[in-house]
Amino acid sequence: MLMVVAVALINPARQVFVQKRPVSDPLAGLWEFPGGKIEGSESPEAALVREIDEELGINLRAEDLHPIAFAYDGTASSQPILILLFKCSAWQGEIEARFADDVAWVNAQQLLDCPMPPMDIDLREQLLARLEE
Repeated sequence: MLMVVAVALINPARQVFVQKRPVSDPLAGLWEFPGGKIEGSESPEAALVREIDEELGINLRAEDLHPIAFAYDGTASSQPILILLFKCSAWQGEIEARFADDVAWVNAQQLLDCPMPPMDIDLREQLLARLEE
């Protein structure tokens, strides 16, 4: 199974950070939560700290990551995929879009309007339900 982690960065205005997949990637042009694959024996939190540093140039602390949702696709052609979504409201540094074609801070309605890959749509629905609690 392919294990993937992603983060919903949430700013003080309760906006969520999303990025657009580059034209060179599968599902190009769709918006997603930043993150990536868990490597080797990494914990999900350690993988997310590493991935976000690589993708966005910001520093997250594992203790600031809170699991909020997951999505599973057992029908993927190569192997099943599990994405774990964490939320985080604290980080250090300024976000740099190192690999994305575009980035945006969006409110709940705008997030609903973002075209996303199917698994990110599942994550989005769970995230929005949890943010309303």
